[in-house]
Amino acid sequence: MCWSATADLWAGLGIGAAGVASLASARRPGDAPLAALPLLLGVHQVVEAAVWRAGGGTGPATLAWAVIALPLLPLWVSLGVLAAARPADRPRLLVPLAAGLVTASVLAYRLAVRPVSAEARGHTLGYAVDLPHAPLVLAGYLLATVGALLLARDRLLRILGLLTGLGAAVCALLWRTAFVSTWCALAAVASLLLLAWARGRRPVTSADGSERVRP
Repeated sequence: MCWSATADLWAGLGIGAAGVASLASARRPGDAPLAALPLLLGVHQVVEAAVWRAGGGTGPATLAWAVIALPLLPLWVSLGVLAAARPADRPRLLVPLAAGLVTASVLAYRLAVRPVSAEARGHTLGYAVDLPHAPLVLAGYLLATVGALLLARDRLLRILGLLTGLGAAVCALLWRTAFVSTWCALAAVASLLLLAWARGRRPVTSADGSERVRP
């Protein structure tokens, strides 16, 4: 698989369209953040197409890409999983949420005070931003994203967590200098599972007349 401005543009449009369908299928307000995740990641790929066309560098497209990938994504995923969970399942999801809040705060601050740059490396883009304690920040990032999905009760969310976790390992081994870009692209493709997830979240009426969502 290779990436380019054209590949990112078409992938982004396709994933974004699936995200619109996923969001339209959501039946509960709490499901909306996760249902909209493919739309966010589709937009992210379109933004990366703009980074390609700009030749990398430190321009607005690079900054926009970094804002979505770094502080926004761990906060969005951890909050989304928590919002979609049943009340009884939420206490254990507070750990990835806390990791997401701390990680997003650190990354947002670094983007505010340090420039982020992009550089084409063959068929991938490498992004560079000055991060203190990078391994610790990465651990918090993966706990907030992959960890939150793996801790979910829903089977499709756990499968998504497994795919993105395995993808993180593969991207780290094969594209170490372009890890963030390649993993975000893989996560965008894997997020198409959320369309099936949103369509399967139908309210079920209990014997007492109350409604719940089938896990």
